[in-house]
Amino acid sequence: MTWFLSLGPLGPWHSFLTDCYSALSFYSEDISTLNTKVSRHLIHPHLFSFFALILIGHCYIIASYYFALQVSDTNYDTIISIKNIAITSWVMFKLQLRLLGPSCKALHQFNHTGLAHFIYNYSVVNSSNSNTFDLNRLINEFSKSGRIDEARKMFDKMSERDEFSWSTIIAAYANLGRLDEARELFDEAPKKSSFTWSPLISGYCRHGCEIEAFELFCQMRLEGQNPSQYTLGSVLRGCSILGLRQRGENLHGYAIKAGFDSNVFVATGLVDMYAKCKCILEAECLFETLTDRKNNVSSTAMITGYSQSGDGYKAIECFRDMRAEGVESNQFTFPSILTACATVSASDFGAQVHGCIVRSGFGANVFVQSALVCMYAKCGDLRSARKGLETMETDDVISYNSMIVGCVRHGFEEEVLSLFKKMHSRDMKIDAFTFPSVLNSFASMMDTKNSKSVHCLIIKTGFEAYNLVSNALVDMYAKQGSLACACEVFNQTVDKDVISWTSLVTGYAHNGSHEEAIKLFHDMITTGTCPDEYMIASILSACAGLTVLEFGKQVHANFIKSGLESLSIDNSLVTMYAKCGCIEDASRVFSSMRVRNVITWTALIVGYAQNGKGKDSLQFYDQMIATGTKPDFITFIGLLFACSHAGLVENGLRYFESMDKVYGIKPGPEHYACMIDLWGRSGHLNEAKELLNRMDVKPDATVWKALLGACRVHGDLELGESAANKLFELEPSNAVPYILLANMYSAAGRSEDFARIRQMMKSMGIRKEPGCSWIEMNSHVHEFMSEDRGHPRTSEIYSKLDEIMILIKEAGYVPDKKFALHDMDEESKELGLAYHSEKLAIAFGLLTLPPVVPIRIFKNLRRRKVFLWGLLVEYSPQTLVPILVSFEKHAMK
Repeated sequence: MTWFLSLGPLGPWHSFLTDCYSALSFYSEDISTLNTKVSRHLIHPHLFSFFALILIGHCYIIASYYFALQVSDTNYDTIISIKNIAITSWVMFKLQLRLLGPSCKALHQFNHTGLAHFIYNYSVVNSSNSNTFDLNRLINEFSKSGRIDEARKMFDKMSERDEFSWSTIIAAYANLGRLDEARELFDEAPKKSSFTWSPLISGYCRHGCEIEAFELFCQMRLEGQNPSQYTLGSVLRGCSILGLRQRGENLHGYAIKAGFDSNVFVATGLVDMYAKCKCILEAECLFETLTDRKNNVSSTAMITGYSQSGDGYKAIECFRDMRAEGVESNQFTFPSILTACATVSASDFGAQVHGCIVRSGFGANVFVQSALVCMYAKCGDLRSARKGLETMETDDVISYNSMIVGCVRHGFEEEVLSLFKKMHSRDMKIDAFTFPSVLNSFASMMDTKNSKSVHCLIIKTGFEAYNLVSNALVDMYAKQGSLACACEVFNQTVDKDVISWTSLVTGYAHNGSHEEAIKLFHDMITTGTCPDEYMIASILSACAGLTVLEFGKQVHANFIKSGLESLSIDNSLVTMYAKCGCIEDASRVFSSMRVRNVITWTALIVGYAQNGKGKDSLQFYDQMIATGTKPDFITFIGLLFACSHAGLVENGLRYFESMDKVYGIKPGPEHYACMIDLWGRSGHLNEAKELLNRMDVKPDATVWKALLGACRVHGDLELGESAANKLFELEPSNAVPYILLANMYSAAGRSEDFARIRQMMKSMGIRKEPGCSWIEMNSHVHEFMSEDRGHPRTSEIYSKLDEIMILIKEAGYVPDKKFALHDMDEESKELGLAYHSEKLAIAFGLLTLPPVVPIRIFKNLRRRKVFLWGLLVEYSPQTLVPILVSFEKHAMK
C-alpha cells in the first residue's frame, strides 16, 4: 500500500486510496481496546490479524484494478484480468468472513463502508458484458444515496432499458422533489405501466401536489392501468391532506372493487382520510374492521380525527385503548394526543402522556417537545410550558408561538412582549403565526406604542401581505379604537377574505359606528363574499345599536336560509329583538334554541328588564338557576337593573349579597351603580350614600351618575353637588352633570350658582347633546330633533301633532315643565314639550303606518317622560329602550 501512496495525488485514484484507508480505520484503535474486543468475541488475535492481512491484500488488488482503469493506455485484457482477480478476491473474503459468524462485529463493519459496492459498481459500469439487471440495481443504489446525477448518467449510457429502469429513475427524481424532470422522463417512457405511474403519483403526493397526483391517478385508470395498493394509499394520503372527501369516497369504492379494502395499508389510509375530512362515524367503522390489524398509523389517524373535530375526550379514550392493546406510540401519535389534551384542557392526562413520552425515548424529538409546550400553554400551566421551552436544545418557532398564544389566552399579555423580543434577539425565523398573537396581546393591553413598532417590523419583513397578519392588524387597531388605522390597513389588503371584512365590521360595531358597520356589510355582500357566523353576530349587534328592526329581520331570514347553527348568532338575535322592543320575538328565538348558555339567559333577562318587565326578568333568572347554569358578572348587572326599574328593593339587595357569598363574583362599579340607583329611586338616599362609602372598588363615573340622578329626583342638593364635582373631574367634557346640577340650582332658587355653571360650560366649550328621536319605516330611518321642520312631510306632521294635543288637553293633560331646561321662558318650555322630537316621530308614525301596527320610537338621551292621550310611558333611552305606543286610527276620530 505504501508503494501506491508514493505515486502521489492522481485525481480520483488518490481519493479512492484515501477512502480505502478510511474504511480500515477501525484498525487504528488502541491495541488494548482492540484486544478486548477480540477477546470478547472469542476470536484468536492471530486469526484476527490474519483476516486483517487478507483485507489489506484485498484492498491492494482492488486499488490495482482502479489504478489500471485510470491509465488510458492500459491493455483492455489486463484490466479485465485485474478486475476478475479483484472480484474473486472480494468473494473469497466474504466467504471467509461468513465463517467467523455474526460474533465478529468488527470485521462486519466493513460491509457498511460501501467500498466493495463501489468496486463492484465501477466494474459493472465499465464492463461491456454488464446486463440491464446489474445497471438497474446500480441506478437504484445511486438514487437511494442521493447521487441522482450519477444515476442519470448511468441511465443515459444504458443500451437497453426495461420498465424497472424507467420507474427507478422516475422515482429518483420524484423522491427528491424534482417533479418536472420526473414528468419529462415519464413522458419519454416508451411503455407506461403501473411501475412507471406509481413513483410519479407518489412523488406528487409527497411534495404537496395532491391535485396533480389525483389527476394522474384518473388518467392512469383511463388508460386501463390498475394501480397498486401503495399507489392507492398515496392518493388517499393526498385526499386526507386537502380534505377531499368526495374524491376519497370514490377511491374507497375503487378499493372495494379491486379487493384492496382489506389491505392494511389501504384501510389505514381510508381511516386517515375519513378522520381528517371530519367524517368520524365512517372512520370509526373502518377502524373497527381492522381488529387484530390495528397499528399505530390507524390509531394515530383516529386520535387526530377526534382532536380536529373537537372531541378531545374520545381521542383520549382511543389513546388508552391503543395502549391497552399493546400498540406502540410514535413521534406522530404523541403530538396528536397532546393536541387533544389541549382541546379539552386535560392537563393531568397530558402530564401522564408526558411520562409515556419520556419512557418511550421521544423526549428529545422537536415535534413532540413543541406539542408538549403547546399543550401546557393552552391548558394554562405556563410554568411547565416555560420549563419545556427552556429545555429544548434548538429554538423552535412553533413552540414559542404556542407559548405566546397560551400567555394571551390566560391573561399574561405582559409576558408576550418579552417572548417576542427573545425570538427577535435570537434571530429566529418569525412566521405569519407569530405576529397575530403578539398583536392580540397589544389589543388587550391597549399598548399603542409597541403596536406601531411591531407594525413597522411587519412592513419591513414583508408579512403585511399575509391575510392572517393584516387581519390581526385590523382587529388590533379596531379594538384600540383607532378605526382610521384599521380602515387604512383594510384598504391596503389586496386579497380580502371574510375574516378581513369581519374584523373591520366588528371593530365598527364595537366602537359604536353602527351605520358604518352596516354600510361595510353591504359592500361585502356586493363582492360576493359570504358572511360567517362572526360577521352575522357583529352585524346583528350593529342592528341592535341602531335599532333597525327591519334590517335585523332580513339578516335573521338569511341566517335561517343558510342552514347554519350558531349559538352566538342565536344570542345576538335575542339581544337584537329585545333592544328593538320586540320582546316577544326575542322570547320566541330563545324558546327555539336547543343549546343555551349563560349569555343566552343573560340576554333575555336584560331584554325583559330594558322593556320594563323586571318581574319577568327575575322569573327567567330563577329558571336559569334551576337548569344548573351559573350566572356571571353581566347577568347580575341585568338582574339589578331589573330590580331597580321595577322598584324591587329587597330582591335587588338579596341578589347583590349573593354575588360574592354564593357565586364568588366580586361586585364591580356597574353593580354598585345599579344598587345606588335602586336605593335612589326608592328614596333611600342615606342607604345609597352608605353603600358608596363602603365600596370595595373605586367609584367610577357610572356610580356618580346614578347618585346624581337620584339626588336630582329627590332634591338633595348637597349630595348632588358632591356627585357632580366628582363627575367634573372624571368626565370634564360631559355636559350631563353640568346641566343636571344647573337645573337643581335653578329649582332651588340659586340663580347665581345656576349662572356660574352655565358660564363654566360656555368657557369650556361644553354643549348639551341635542335630543334626537327616530323611527324606522320600510328599512329607512327617519330622524327628528325638537321643533324640527326639516322633514319633507313637516306640515302634515305638525297638523297631526296639534290634533293630538287638542284631544289630550281636553282629557285633562297639563305639561310637566320641570323636565324642561330651567334657562328657558315658560312659552319656550311649553313649545319644546309640545313639539318634542318623540312626539314628532309618533305623529309621523300615525301618518304612515297601518292601523294596529305598533309605533316604535327610539331616543338618544338618558331619560324622558311622555304623557300622551292618558298613557304614561317611562323609559331609559341610555339603554335604547323604545317607547311602544299602539294607536288605532279610528280611535283618534
